[in-house]
Amino acid sequence: MKIENYIRDIQGFPKEGILFKDITPLLIDPEARTNCLRILVNSLENQKIDKVVGAESRGFFFGMLLAQELNAGFVPVRKPKKLPFDTISASYELEYGSDSLEMHTDAIKKGDRVLIHDDVLATGGTAKAVCELVEKLGGEIVQCNFLMELTFLNGREKIAAYPVFAALTY
Repeated sequence: MKIENYIRDIQGFPKEGILFKDITPLLIDPEARTNCLRILVNSLENQKIDKVVGAESRGFFFGMLLAQELNAGFVPVRKPKKLPFDTISASYELEYGSDSLEMHTDAIKKGDRVLIHDDVLATGGTAKAVCELVEKLGGEIVQCNFLMELTFLNGREKIAAYPVFAALTY
């Protein structure tokens, strides 16, 4: 089974000039979703993971599945003012704008072994911001893991200090 067959291209979303990679067909199909989860888990080579950090919002889907599979805690990283407790924040640039992310201050304990998950590695701004949040709280980043990487945007360069895995590359 090729999981790339379950990624749909949407031209001009969220704005003209962007080719959006829609993971909805992958989420809908139980066999494809399970196969993708297996690929992501196998990339860890039996590493011990204490927390899986998922970036809003498409990183939540497989982030929660990974946490369940790895018997780890799940930590949501969200857009500003979406989390109800004390937070820390980091800003980042997207290929189509800028934003910031927040994480609860008690989400990661010093020495926690952390897997960072998001759906796409594009320019690397989101991933770099999540890495900054994890490290501010004393977490050790085991891997940054993605469903897909858009290699032509060179996002891997921004997180070159960490092991990176992508199930698919474009």
